[in-house]
Amino acid sequence: MSALDLIQGEAELDEEEADESFDEETGEARRKSSRQNGANHGLDDSSEEEEDDEDEEAAREVRDGFIVEDDDETVERDRRRKERKKRRREEREEEEAGLDDEDLDLIGEANPDFERRVSSEPKLKRLKRGYKEDRDGGPQRGVRDIFESDEEEEDLSRVYDNHRNFSRAEPRGIEDEFADFIEEDFSDNEGRDRGDDDAEVARRPLHNMIGVKDATGLDESALEDMNQVFGTGYEYDWALEIQDQEEDEQRRPDPEDPEGLLKGIELKDIFEPSQLAEGMLTDEDNEIRSIDEPERFQIARKSYRNLVLTDEQFQEESIWISNLMLPKKRLEGDLREPFQTSVAKVLEFMITDEYEVPFIFQHRKDYLIHAAKVAVTPDAYNQSAPQYVVSAEKLLNQSDLWDIFDLDLKFRALIEKRNVLARTYDNLRSLSDFRDNVFEKMLPAAVTMEELQDIQDYLHFQHSSLLADLAIVTGTGTNGTSTHRRPGASKTIFERIRNGKVYELVRAFGISADAFAQNALKKEGKRQYTEDPTEHPDDMADRILEAPDYSSGAQCLKAAKIMFAQEIALSPKMRKVLRQAYYMNGVIECFRTEKGLRKIDEQHPYYEFKYLRNQQLSDLARQPDLFLRMLKAEEEGLVDVKVRLQNYGNFKKRLYGDLESDNFSEVADAWNRERREALDKALSKLDTIMSRGVKENMKTECENQVAKACREEFLKKLDQAPYKPKGMILGTVPRVLALSNGMGLLGRDEIYWAWVEDDGRVLENGKFMDLSLGDSARGAEDGRDVARLIELVHRRKPDVIGVSGFSAETRKLYKQIEDIVEQKDMRGAEYEDEDGNDRTDKLEVVIVNDEVARLYQTSRRANLEHPSLATLTKYCVALAKYLQNPMKEYASLGRDIVSISFDPCQRYVPQDKIIKQLETAMVDMVNLCGVDVNEAVSDPYTANLLPYVCGLGPRKASQLIKVININGGIVATRADLVADPDQGRLGAVGPRVWNNCASFLFIDFDSSEPESDYLDNTRVHPEDYDLGRKMAADALELDEEDIDAEQQENGPGAIVRKLIKDDAQEKVNDLILEEYAEQLERNFNQRKRATLETIRAELQQPYEELRRNFALLSTDEIFTMFTGETRESLCEGMIVPVAIRRVADDFVEARLDCGIEGTVPAMAISNKPEISAKQLFSVHQTVQAKITYLNRKQLTANFSLREDDLRRQYRKEIDRMRDEWDEDQERKDKESMVEKNDVSGRTQRVIKHPLFKPFNGAQAQEYLGSQSRGDVVIRPSSKGPDHLAVTWKVSDNIYQHIDVLELDKSSQFSSGTTLKIGGRYNYSDLDELIVNHVKAMAKKVDEIMLHEKYQGGTKADTERWLTTYTEANPKRSVYAFCINPKAPGYFHLCFKAGQHAQLQNWQVKVVPHAFELQKTQYPDMRALCNGFKLLFQNMLGGKRR
Repeated sequence: MSALDLIQGEAELDEEEADESFDEETGEARRKSSRQNGANHGLDDSSEEEEDDEDEEAAREVRDGFIVEDDDETVERDRRRKERKKRRREEREEEEAGLDDEDLDLIGEANPDFERRVSSEPKLKRLKRGYKEDRDGGPQRGVRDIFESDEEEEDLSRVYDNHRNFSRAEPRGIEDEFADFIEEDFSDNEGRDRGDDDAEVARRPLHNMIGVKDATGLDESALEDMNQVFGTGYEYDWALEIQDQEEDEQRRPDPEDPEGLLKGIELKDIFEPSQLAEGMLTDEDNEIRSIDEPERFQIARKSYRNLVLTDEQFQEESIWISNLMLPKKRLEGDLREPFQTSVAKVLEFMITDEYEVPFIFQHRKDYLIHAAKVAVTPDAYNQSAPQYVVSAEKLLNQSDLWDIFDLDLKFRALIEKRNVLARTYDNLRSLSDFRDNVFEKMLPAAVTMEELQDIQDYLHFQHSSLLADLAIVTGTGTNGTSTHRRPGASKTIFERIRNGKVYELVRAFGISADAFAQNALKKEGKRQYTEDPTEHPDDMADRILEAPDYSSGAQCLKAAKIMFAQEIALSPKMRKVLRQAYYMNGVIECFRTEKGLRKIDEQHPYYEFKYLRNQQLSDLARQPDLFLRMLKAEEEGLVDVKVRLQNYGNFKKRLYGDLESDNFSEVADAWNRERREALDKALSKLDTIMSRGVKENMKTECENQVAKACREEFLKKLDQAPYKPKGMILGTVPRVLALSNGMGLLGRDEIYWAWVEDDGRVLENGKFMDLSLGDSARGAEDGRDVARLIELVHRRKPDVIGVSGFSAETRKLYKQIEDIVEQKDMRGAEYEDEDGNDRTDKLEVVIVNDEVARLYQTSRRANLEHPSLATLTKYCVALAKYLQNPMKEYASLGRDIVSISFDPCQRYVPQDKIIKQLETAMVDMVNLCGVDVNEAVSDPYTANLLPYVCGLGPRKASQLIKVININGGIVATRADLVADPDQGRLGAVGPRVWNNCASFLFIDFDSSEPESDYLDNTRVHPEDYDLGRKMAADALELDEEDIDAEQQENGPGAIVRKLIKDDAQEKVNDLILEEYAEQLERNFNQRKRATLETIRAELQQPYEELRRNFALLSTDEIFTMFTGETRESLCEGMIVPVAIRRVADDFVEARLDCGIEGTVPAMAISNKPEISAKQLFSVHQTVQAKITYLNRKQLTANFSLREDDLRRQYRKEIDRMRDEWDEDQERKDKESMVEKNDVSGRTQRVIKHPLFKPFNGAQAQEYLGSQSRGDVVIRPSSKGPDHLAVTWKVSDNIYQHIDVLELDKSSQFSSGTTLKIGGRYNYSDLDELIVNHVKAMAKKVDEIMLHEKYQGGTKADTERWLTTYTEANPKRSVYAFCINPKAPGYFHLCFKAGQHAQLQNWQVKVVPHAFELQKTQYPDMRALCNGFKLLFQNMLGGKRR
């Protein structure tokens, strides 16, 4: 329908719009009393919608059973439907009788005299909710409104366009009337209603349309011609009838979705793809939820979903995995075959049965153990003594199972690549009848991805032309280029050689590359001998000279040698020879670069390997952290890590012998010489390939080792039960009082506390200020909050007090609380001892690991759970919950778990690898402990554990909770988790997933509920319930009749229920499980010995706590937590900066940055004992000191300030063999650095300040490269002794050098008492300069870079963004800031005042505490933005004048 059609009538208002309309000229609102129906200026109001509503309501009543639809009603409904079809057809015919704009335009082209009638004023305007401001007559806005929100750019654009005369009034035609209506300004619900009304208006017929003949002014013949051209409109009635049928189908209500709510808009129509992916709501996520397969299996095997292994490949896989795992297992020789059998069985469980690792470890444990009967010497005095004992050897542990799972994925990738190569080879053979014996022999024997890559490179080299033809035939490439990677871009050259006469020279070498490689392998086949031609190489080359490709015989010979070298380099067997040699005899060495020479000094962490040589691969494999740091240093350009072959000369000579002929003649010598040259070329290429491959494989292996070390460390953290209160059983959740001073100082800052009940509720919190104990002997009273703490403990009776914080001051708080507990005799809750007497013990105070609490306190989860609590109170809550259940706290972190450090080298490993290993640890421990499924449904904190349950994942876990809530919110038995159509129960999981997760989701046993099954509260899998019931019956000594009677009366679980009721669980210990196991294996071929032990234990104590006791932190862990230092980063002998806190005549008190306090005794103050300490040092002074003693438990230290001690630099002692360190190179480098310092001719200044470094500008930038934004280096200046230079990091790779003029110097080498910068800023010392100048500017840099108008790219990127924005929004103006890398401390202010305006930029300078624009300073970003708008407006005003 055209705009002309819409103009003929007026829109009908809905109920909301009926209340208010707008005058088209003034824009003022007008009130209407009621909805107008039937007064629409000729528009007939159709009743289709009402009738549809009646039909749907009737259908709904029928469906709901309120009425029964009889035949008469059916006939009547059909009649009404036919009438509606007929009426719609008539409406379409009338509508099509009118001509739209395009038809009228075509008529006008054919008849120049024809004139279109154009309405001068449209009758219909789109009605929008709310007040619409007249764009031409809007009020003028002030300075603050320029460049503001969505309209600010439009205003500036209008000012600018008026100034440039871009805005010109143009008459608006009919189509222009609606040209600006692009956006739909509706809310969700009203938008749908309004959209329906608009659509209704659009499709209503216009009964007062002028006739075709009247509209066109054409006669009958002209109309007939027009109909022949455009048709009569009846040609497509058949299509309209189909459309009517489809509309009827759509109108017919869906019995499963009567309201039509499930059709139409989908989530992907509303949310961005990234949002759907984050919420796991994509189609792929929904598919994972619906497929009955463990979620982790689906994700891991996604790439190999269509790969099906044959029986031969399955057998090959078990051998392949066993061979990879055996060297690390170090099993006895007689266990190798059982080990391989066990691996094959595990693969069967994973692939065929789709069992996850926890299920296999828990319920198929017998297949992970090799049990053998060992005969014993008969006992003559005991005839009933057993004749043998069972020797059990554990073959696979849980970590091994995860390794098998990973190796299965790698094997699938191997098979997939092998299949692709095989198909490619078969396709090549279909094009050309040939055989490649090398390919056919090597492909089945390839067992690594490297070997398959070698075969692929060989195939592409040998048959490049055929592959190009194949690519063209199959369409897998463009212009003859295959989609497979090719070894190099010069294959056309080798193809030309292979097809020319020069290849005769290659054949004349007397041995093929494959035959030579076979000789080098030694073990494969008999030796291949080299045959010498009768001609001299030069003579043969001259004879086969091909012009114009080659101008001389020497060129021909050179090309032949290159070709032969390439064939050797691409021979799969030859690469196998080199690879074996490198892994057996390769060594890794480090060589410092010029950059590393300057940057890596003896205090640098990379100095450990600066001159490292001759490191065996096996040695580095045992030190993964060392090799990863070497690669990190190489990435930073500080060292080169190289791989070389030991005894390379001997290795090359051996290869010469395998290639050369045994003949003795001048011709033979000449050919042997050429063969050696070709081999040298090949080895040069192979060395590069092997070196790169070895480094990559070593890197991968080291990363895997570090990731596994993180897994083991995480397992230790997870493997601890809740803190056990005195007198309670392991697993009891304690009530906790947690306290923390954060970073505060005792006595000056508040101490926050929180009381958390054993169910996790935070019932009380508050603050203490003074918890110091008094001294009755001196008459000193207790601190004012000591009594409050005692009252709180007596009232709440906590089981434990937890303390933690961020500094060494927390150690004092811990000691303070301990002293209060001791002196005030504060005791915990009462409990009953072994004799039945009530007793209490002293309340225990523990230092709590706060790695989770630090992340929780500022997290979104903390704000949602405790929005009213202070940040440090939330920290205390997390401390308490950690004591109550560490595993739940770690599970609640999700992917943030990688923020916790488990290994010092964790930062060198990709996060995905770390997360993958940490997830396996969480899966292991969650399934060991099990999850109460009903608690998980009602408690989100417990629900965090569900994704780690065997068979589940985040998607299936959310689905499980959702379905359980739909089913009623309670799970009575494990069987309730699967679908039951008879009971109308939806399935929370499918059968396969249920089989995996059933035993790890437990349900509390309720003896009062008939449906409750005791075994549902145990680790026993439902498949073994019959075994458990059989064991219970045998323990109760019931015969079959008693069992049948009991079960008929009370159900299948009656026997176990009776065992519990009679409190006879201990009777199961009398059962001889060995006989049970033998019967099961003999009769049912099931190995269940370990399973029977599990059943016996669970019958006595269901889901017993198997984790270890809560682990208290060690001294080193507390030291690191409070100080951030480790044994490697802070130890005795190190020279560190300290801040002097107190100076006396005979001692000095100082403090490290990490909070450790220490003392300098009198003999360690100076080499000159006659000089008082007060003459040398002052309070708040920062000096260098050597640590002479460090007490890691008390967090105290002793220092030395003696000059002779400070001259002896700390150097870490490292054990090295004699040939593992290049001492000669180290000595030469030191001498070279001394010479460079001497050549400079300047006396190096030394300033006593921790930030002073004897650097030049380039060295300062290198030093700050890895530091944070705003970090500073003070260094000597090249301008003379009365200047200092300050270099600070503005941003990445941007540094500002500040010249500091020193005034009022007492001597040439002392620092001035007045420091001047730029003639404008004066400071009294360096600390004041850093804080009030550099840090103040750094704060302003942070402010502008965090502003919403800042763009992170270059100036060109910012201008491109401005241009794109104004093209998309022509009426708007926009501005943005970006950094100026060429002028550190400056920023570009780029702006564009409309689509047609020029790009402009002004410079913003960062000065202390302000921004400077056009010589005017602004204190903050808001003032800067408003100032810019005012300046811009004034500039435009000046141009207009």
